[in-house]
Amino acid sequence: MLIVTTNDVPGHRVVKTLGLVRGITVRSRNALSDVVGGLQSMLGGRVGAYVKLAEASREEAYDELVAHAQGMGANAVIAMRYEANEIMEGVTEVLAYGTAVVVEPD
Repeated sequence: MLIVTTNDVPGHRVVKTLGLVRGITVRSRNALSDVVGGLQSMLGGRVGAYVKLAEASREEAYDELVAHAQGMGANAVIAMRYEANEIMEGVTEVLAYGTAVVVEPD
């Protein structure tokens, strides 16, 4: 599965556009990550506890996106993007979305 943030795939041509695909996850922080993250934020710099949570959320949304695209018969996703929204304190939605397509080499 080719995933690109551009509107085309270099060296390939889009032969069929299948439509919007998405992957979504909703994650919450836990008490331990809040304690560790709070301590790290007081010291300044990178807050590793939250970086791990954010990366895990993006990976899960990405995997859902790929599964959705494969289910539609796509071999690529173009114009892929992420969005994140806080649903409530400590609970975040992460959305990965793009356009499912079938591409062939030029």
